[in-house]
Amino acid sequence: MYRILIADDEPDIVAMLKDYFEMNGYEIITAYNGSEAISQSGKNPDIILLDVNMPDADGLTVCRTVREYVSCPIIFLTARIEDSDKIAGFAAGGDDYVIKPFSIDELGARVAAHIRRDRRSASGDGGADMHSVRFFGSLAVDYSAKTVTAGGQPLEFPKKEFEIIELLSMNAGQVFDKERIYERIWGYDAEGDSSVVAEHIRRIRSKLAAVNESRIETVWGMGYKWVK
Repeated sequence: MYRILIADDEPDIVAMLKDYFEMNGYEIITAYNGSEAISQSGKNPDIILLDVNMPDADGLTVCRTVREYVSCPIIFLTARIEDSDKIAGFAAGGDDYVIKPFSIDELGARVAAHIRRDRRSASGDGGADMHSVRFFGSLAVDYSAKTVTAGGQPLEFPKKEFEIIELLSMNAGQVFDKERIYERIWGYDAEGDSSVVAEHIRRIRSKLAAVNESRIETVWGMGYKWVK
């Protein structure tokens, strides 16, 4: 079953598209603003239907933000009809441009065609280079490449610091005490002290604070957790 991310700030359009594509056998995930669209892009959709005019971040910004990590086709949905707008959409990494109001059957045909083309391309080159990435505000944590970026700019985290980010962010909301983090990252047989975890957490927080992000929360008497 192919997965479609529908991102539009008009609930009626989202509901209409969701009903149509579900009836045609697709799995649907939705977003109603730019921030949600960025976050939902981490769920590995096979195609994204992306409204250009959305709050928080417009469609062009969303496209530029996720394109490094998301290789699937992106179709812009918009009422804009100027050539300059189309050029901007393609430059941002979009694959197609559908003008509102549109024929839903035509949109369905375009979606199917883009997915077929994308699948053929992937099978022809031995498989797509798939990233496993999650978005948290301006942060993108790429678990495949072992990198963290903020607003598209790379942040430098040594191996142990990234492994702590990986552990906490992949289990967002779950509390880990220092001893458990130490065992998971350094290993049961490591010679050292779990107090080293606190120093690594301090360094991570300092680097995140420099880009106005605060993702690691101390749960007093219990440990640390990653805040979505």
